Amino acid sequence: MDDAAPDAVPDAVPAADPTPHGERGIGELVAAGERSVSFEFMPPRDEAGAAQLWSAISDLEPYQPTFVSVTYGAGGTTRDTTVQITGRIARETSLRALGHLTCVGHTREELVEVLRAYQQAGVRNLLALRGDPKEGPTAPWTPTPGGLTYAVELVELAHEVGSFSVGVAAFPEGHPSAASLQTDARVLADKARAGADFAVTQLFFRPDDYFRLVERVAARGVELPILPGIMPITNLGSLRRMAELSGATIPQAVLARFDGLTEPADVRRVGVEVATELCEALLAGGAPGLHFYTLNRSRATLEIFEALRITA
Repeated sequence: MDDAAPDAVPDAVPAADPTPHGERGIGELVAAGERSVSFEFMPPRDEAGAAQLWSAISDLEPYQPTFVSVTYGAGGTTRDTTVQITGRIARETSLRALGHLTCVGHTREELVEVLRAYQQAGVRNLLALRGDPKEGPTAPWTPTPGGLTYAVELVELAHEVGSFSVGVAAFPEGHPSAASLQTDARVLADKARAGADFAVTQLFFRPDDYFRLVERVAARGVELPILPGIMPITNLGSLRRMAELSGATIPQAVLARFDGLTEPADVRRVGVEVATELCEALLAGGAPGLHFYTLNRSRATLEIFEALRITA
């Protein structure tokens, strides 16, 4: 991996104070041993989607999660929407907002602009991602001319621009393009050494995959809190597509539990059971928290909360 030092940050408008209320960053909270519970949302495509998003945020806010995040579209396609929504969460709710940012489709100067925009919006927590090519995570990677090649460079840039708590992506089964699980662990360790202070995993379904990832990173002398990413199963077709894109394996034992189910309510009920069992195993094994991929819907996540006896 080429981690040569990037050029100096270009001149920009002075940043707003990223910690106007003195709030602690996500990395600090998780490292301090405070069990983290967090939710991830997607930018809405239309007004109906926006209403659904804010309804889900409203439903989950009373649970006072450690943070909530809004994803960044492939190739930076949702840049303005993502920054706007994340900033609104920071300003108008009691929630701690985590801003997503990817290298795909941006020059270094454009990335600096986005980082400044997050600062101006009062967002001090960032998830720094290389991002996937528009063709998918297994497609060949082609850097944007004038842009960055690796997530580790984006981690370094975020620290140059401002005082961010920086998180990165982790892959329990290895990134689809990684040569091996050990190579994948080395990349994650490099990001930690560059200044990442926590990680969030891609979706997965076997607790052992998560715990082995934690062991591989620890074996490289890095102490990095890794939050497991949980996706409640509410639609088998959508889940299979997401698993295929991410490289995640859906165990046959999990799929078998949905055999013969045709009613959406039954699929969701079993999906909640599967996710709850996974969460219980992860917490019992020492995971520092849980990160839920909500798909902009709160019902399944709230049902998991109830099953785990997590109360508002």
